[in-house]
Amino acid sequence: MSSKRIVLLAALVAAGVISIKIRSRQDHNLDNSVYTPSMMNEFKKPADSELKKKLSSEQFTVTQKCGTEPPFRNAYWDNHKPGLYVDIVSGEPLFSSLDKFDSGTGWPSFTRPVNGTEIVEKKDATSGMTRTEVRSKVADSHLGHVFDDGPGDKGGLRYCINSAALKFIPLEELDKAGYGQYLEPFVKAGMIKTPMHETAILAGGCFWGMEEIIRKIPGVIKTTVGYSGGTTADPTYEDVSTGITGHAESIEVVFDSSRLTYEMLLDYFFRMHDPTTLNRQHNDVGTQYRSAIFYTSETQKKTAENVKARWDRSGKFDRPITTEITAAGKFYSAEEYHQKYLIKHPAGYTCHVLRDA
Repeated sequence: MSSKRIVLLAALVAAGVISIKIRSRQDHNLDNSVYTPSMMNEFKKPADSELKKKLSSEQFTVTQKCGTEPPFRNAYWDNHKPGLYVDIVSGEPLFSSLDKFDSGTGWPSFTRPVNGTEIVEKKDATSGMTRTEVRSKVADSHLGHVFDDGPGDKGGLRYCINSAALKFIPLEELDKAGYGQYLEPFVKAGMIKTPMHETAILAGGCFWGMEEIIRKIPGVIKTTVGYSGGTTADPTYEDVSTGITGHAESIEVVFDSSRLTYEMLLDYFFRMHDPTTLNRQHNDVGTQYRSAIFYTSETQKKTAENVKARWDRSGKFDRPITTEITAAGKFYSAEEYHQKYLIKHPAGYTCHVLRDA
């Protein structure tokens, strides 16, 4: 963050203009399994000291110390919702609700792992018996055991897994969470329609705050912060910050248009920033902070013009809307440290608030 933004953040907090929300450990575990499918090849298991900060004591004991949670008193033994179960440590896909069954044991039970997942099996001679332990491949998390007393018509196996080793991703959130490639079996089962992906590019001031709001909108699948509307190829943040490249700090939004229409997304856009201040968003000043809609089709252009006109007539603003509507050029992804900035830095700078409709 630039020194200007650090000073501005302190001033805004002191004035009560913005508030800072620190995530609790529980919130952190629910929102992130902080590692995503796209990062599996780069995953490096954190040290125990770091894992203890991210996991509950039970999750740590089960996954790292081969512990066992109590039957019938765990999160997923009786969960009947459709979705995917992933490793709580790495986010590696492990089991599908399509293969889950009620074994009567009080632990989540599955007939097989999801296609493409390699579950590691090890001989376990503890507890006075010989069993087959199962572990995740990517993070080497202890998951539970596999037995040969499962449903005969499904291969005869029963993967008896600790809930504490798992994070459940509901079916409706799979695409947004980065697990879209695992949707096909649910589509074939008639449980969900094939997502209809569409891309929008929007600019409305500092992209950190905009992304933090947009990524949470139901129907949004993926957000990427970057630079649009300029003339310089492969611009850096430092280049764009000079204001001479012509780029605006922007958000590339991939969304499921069967759940979130482009018009609905633009309504959110006009609620999250001030579209009446030319080349400015609060104390961020310059063309890089302008309000802009970069349309990717003539249909998007027409929709953007109609939505802008409607908001201009709405009486919500004291001044005319200055939002630029122009054809999208090349979108340049910003540096990695800018991506999901306010997830990485919950106390980071933002001047965006989602107003009531």
